[in-house]
Amino acid sequence: MDGAFDEEGEPAVTIGEYLDEVEERELEADLVLGGDEGKECTFSKGYMKRQAIFSCLTCTPEGNAGVCTACSLSCHDGHQIVELWTKRNFRCDCGNSKFGEFYCKICPNRDVENAGNSYNHNFKGSYCTCGRPYPDPDAEEQVEMIQCCLCEDWFHEEHLGLESSTEIPKDEEGEPMYDEFICKACSEVCFFLKLYPEDIWAAGKQTDATVQKDKAVLEDMSSTHRPEKPVCETSYNSPKIDEVQATVDSKSTSLGKSLSQGKNISSSIVSNHCPKSTNLHDNCLLGVNIVDASPVLPNRPMFLSKNWRDALCKCNNCLEFYNQKHIAFLLDKEDSIAEYEQMAKLKREEKLQQQEGAELSFFSKLGHVEKVEILKGIEEMKDGLRAFLESADSSKPITAADVHQFFDEIKNKRRRVQ
Repeated sequence: MDGAFDEEGEPAVTIGEYLDEVEERELEADLVLGGDEGKECTFSKGYMKRQAIFSCLTCTPEGNAGVCTACSLSCHDGHQIVELWTKRNFRCDCGNSKFGEFYCKICPNRDVENAGNSYNHNFKGSYCTCGRPYPDPDAEEQVEMIQCCLCEDWFHEEHLGLESSTEIPKDEEGEPMYDEFICKACSEVCFFLKLYPEDIWAAGKQTDATVQKDKAVLEDMSSTHRPEKPVCETSYNSPKIDEVQATVDSKSTSLGKSLSQGKNISSSIVSNHCPKSTNLHDNCLLGVNIVDASPVLPNRPMFLSKNWRDALCKCNNCLEFYNQKHIAFLLDKEDSIAEYEQMAKLKREEKLQQQEGAELSFFSKLGHVEKVEILKGIEEMKDGLRAFLESADSSKPITAADVHQFFDEIKNKRRRVQ
């Protein structure tokens, strides 16, 4: 706190502004940690859908291991730690064979390795296609980075593979208009998204000619990539895929409305597209066998709108493709960062309510004398603070030394009374 008060030239802040800033920082931390207070190692919970992960370069300089919040605080305090924000389907590595003779102080009994974990260059402290660290010590100004929802790497806007940063969907104030982002490399496996109505895309230049051109390529190729056994009778009776695509496109208006309202829109489209079947998994929204299709399209980053995952087809064919490409997590609502942060907010609210309840419970259990003493102490603090602020020179900022002197006087007054 010293630097916040005693350096002349530093902007003065009110107590209210300072408390608001503390509250904001605590909220940011809770959103990243998912409400995890860092008291228990998460190893026993197995591969968690999403959790905050840290890499210790002191113990594993190769960047091939990650530890949970509790282990980063208890086992690796004082080490060179890389904060990775969150990772999906990850199990804490602390103390396993990658750490040599180092053992976990919280949960010593570990598997040799967590074979289900995935690691990228982030674990070495490198990000983006440029491989630079964050914060970058050589950068004049630290800029925000964008995370890909598939590979979970972070990218600078100028390294997304776009002709101009103006192609990134943003509002007039520069705030993102997209909900999730898929990087240029990962867009190759997500070519099938080009067949969906434009409503799944965030507003911007990306939904103009480029998407329409890629969609046309997919439609031309689809006739040679149909499954031997059609997954939906009505999907393959027509000789051309453009008729099927027209059926999907005709739903784009209602799809966009449903996406904006957060509704499950896939079932309504399927019911109209394949009325003879009542099983969602026997129908394909796209009418294309994406398992066999291997279109050669230019890779471009993708910016997706809110609730776009709800629009994904869940027929047997598409599910097979998702599993083959290891992207089935896109169907899990709890996988998204937005859902993770929402759960973190709920945990934070519950914790604050519990703390408030505990304080009231503690106060109610006190005797009459103790209650009077506490209330008297609060009044003395308020009176002392008011006198302190009134006596201060309004033309000069309050320094850290002034604050320390105020509390020392309060303590000395208490001692004299006792």
